[in-house]
Amino acid sequence: MMQLVLASGSATRQHLLREAGIAFVVELSHVDEASVIESLVAEKAKPRDVADLLAELKSVRVSNRCSGALVLGGDQVLSLGARIFQKPAGRAEAREQLMTLRGHTHTLSTAVCVSRNGSVIWREVREAQLTMRNFSEGFLDSYLDHAGEDILGSVGGYQVEKLGIQLFSRIDGDHFTILGLPLLGLLGFLRTQGVLPE
Repeated sequence: MMQLVLASGSATRQHLLREAGIAFVVELSHVDEASVIESLVAEKAKPRDVADLLAELKSVRVSNRCSGALVLGGDQVLSLGARIFQKPAGRAEAREQLMTLRGHTHTLSTAVCVSRNGSVIWREVREAQLTMRNFSEGFLDSYLDHAGEDILGSVGGYQVEKLGIQLFSRIDGDHFTILGLPLLGLLGFLRTQGVLPE
């Protein structure tokens, strides 16, 4: 069977692949995401294109080091209008982000890219729309107390698969896209490559 390499340290992506019964190894890409995002935002790139390029950069970079393997790169961008959000650096930044998102509908753009020998052979970008309810500041502080530092690893400062679901009044989109890995399309592609049985 073809080896699958995940070019990501994301615990959520690793968990999703394991739970789906996919064997893989992890090889970090060390892409400077903040610099790439800053450059693309300056060029007024669309959020979905930012996610797509980051996924491609990770996939191709690791693919150049892993001859013959299928290398999966993924990324997710949260946007509200023209503003792109990144993972919060601490509780105060997470609170500020959540206050900004409160009462609004934002978009999660999730991209995956698979490369072999330095060339992209498959990609997909999916989007989801998430509407945060107009929660009280008291609720927000309680949420931040209970959610802990886990939210710092999540763009936007929430995890819908955990306590963060209480922040929302409506979610439109594929569950796996929201978690950061559009799994159904990926599974279909992996079947064509012999990673999974038909």
